[in-house]
Amino acid sequence: MEKSFFARNPSVLIFIGCLALFTIGVTAMSEAMGTDVISTSFLKTLGKTLCLCLVAIAMDLIWGFAGILSLGHMAFFGLGGYMVGMWLMYARTEMIVVASMANAEIPPTAQEVVDAIGTQIFGVVGSSDFPVIWAFADSLFQQLLLVVAVPGLLALVFGWLAFRSRVTGVYLSILTQAMTLALALYLFQNDSGLRGNNGLSGLQNLPGADAIPQAQISLWFFWASAFALGLGYLLAAWVVSGKFGSVIRGIRDDEARVRFLGYSVEGYKLFVFTLTAVIAAIAGALYYPQAGIINPAEIAPIASIYLAVWVAIGGRGRLYGAVIGAAFVSLLSTWFTGGQAPSIPLGFYTINWVDWWQVLLGISFVLVTLFAPKGIGGLVDHLTGRVSPERYGADLGPDSGSLQEQEAEK
Repeated sequence: MEKSFFARNPSVLIFIGCLALFTIGVTAMSEAMGTDVISTSFLKTLGKTLCLCLVAIAMDLIWGFAGILSLGHMAFFGLGGYMVGMWLMYARTEMIVVASMANAEIPPTAQEVVDAIGTQIFGVVGSSDFPVIWAFADSLFQQLLLVVAVPGLLALVFGWLAFRSRVTGVYLSILTQAMTLALALYLFQNDSGLRGNNGLSGLQNLPGADAIPQAQISLWFFWASAFALGLGYLLAAWVVSGKFGSVIRGIRDDEARVRFLGYSVEGYKLFVFTLTAVIAAIAGALYYPQAGIINPAEIAPIASIYLAVWVAIGGRGRLYGAVIGAAFVSLLSTWFTGGQAPSIPLGFYTINWVDWWQVLLGISFVLVTLFAPKGIGGLVDHLTGRVSPERYGADLGPDSGSLQEQEAEK
């Protein structure tokens, strides 16, 4: 009898259970519940961390399982944030403008209201006209559709062009990084339609929720982030558990062999690339209302490199490893860069972790790559008694986990 999905993947239930307990515990200790153990600012940090864990799952799916090192997935993350940020900024500004015009002797026309909104939003870049890309900014439903559609379409077009040309390895990584850099440079321009370097701000203020305290709003976003992470983990586990997962692992280990077996390698790659782009965009759409602001610097190539580092430290090829890596590095980064880590006086020099955190992160990445390629997830495997099957013979693929020659003979 074939085992059920959860019987074949016990880690999914364990993860969902731990996430549920964590969510309940944080909720009980939040300011919104009256306990004040966890401040609203730290609750936002936890909510943002859950979003980063979700985008790390997407990165692990495309890199750890499909073998495609994308250095552009934080671009999709940022685009998701921009799409939802446009509605938040428009709706909030509309409320302010309408309230300020309410006492006018002559009621303003609809066009005058729109012009005033445009002046408020784009005055910072010397404009007052709405760009075409803001055509649906007055509709929450349509902007939520664009959260999925815009990054998904960009990933579909880029992936189709790259994979049909059979660009692989480091060349594909460079292409994804170039895409991210081009997008960031475009958004830095004032005429990009997204306020250039100023970005979109005030996103933490939900329209029509002025009477609701930030503690409660932050808790709502924390719940939404936890729910999205749980669904994302479940979806990713389902994708990699069946035949589809076996095929993309085969592509990772030996792409030519999978192609010779008759599988559409490009089609599998394109599907995974587009799916993970959409997951990253949803994570971004939940992240930036908690951050309160988004600007082109968030899409810079270095952000995608950080994402790869998180997954490597957590242990690529293990979904829970990606979550652990993203949560561990993100929270540690907040501690070091927030000035909470004590400086270390050496007499001739004082180490301030705000300045040295990135160096420490880079050294950690090198050490993990050289001495602990399974990352923190490998330590979890050791503690839980999970062992990899014994393998004999030479690798039949470039990855150390690829099929061995004696296994192939059986």
